[in-house]
Order: sequence, then C-alpha cells, then structure tokens
Amino acid sequence: MIINRPFMNGAYFKRLEGRPLPQWAMEIGCTTWAQFSLKYILSNPRVTCVLTETSNPTHMAENAQAALGPMPDENGRKRMREFIAAV
Repeated sequence: MIINRPFMNGAYFKRLEGRPLPQWAMEIGCTTWAQFSLKYILSNPRVTCVLTETSNPTHMAENAQAALGPMPDENGRKRMREFIAAV
C-alpha cells in the first residue's frame, strides 16, 4: 500500500501547531510531529511506501529520521491513534 501526501499539504500540522509531542513519543525516537506521524504510518505492516509532499531539504532530513529507531507495535499505534483523535 502506498500512502501519498499524508500531511495534507500542511493542514495536518496546522491542527497540531503549538501542541507538544506526548512525552512517551521519545520512547520511539520521535522529536517532531512529522516523525511521530510517519512512524505511525510506516509501522503498519500493509504500508510499503510513503510519499511526503515536501521539497524542503530540512523537512526531508527530518522525515528520514522516522525510519530510524524503534517502531511502534499494534498497541503503540493504538496509543498514537487515540492521542491524535483527542487533539
């Protein structure tokens, strides 16, 4: 499964603007909302590719960091999903 433009041209981040990451995001190596979100997407076993919509080199480097470190398991994805739904 390919995920295209998961951040909806930035609309997703506008919703999160000014909100801190949950403290437990550090457990899976996330320091930004982009990494948090990409780890959620990439850890789904059905996903094979994520096409983000950035041409900004800084954002590209940030996004690439999401592939490093531990990935959330199903329980972790559920926790992430519930957190975002409450925002």
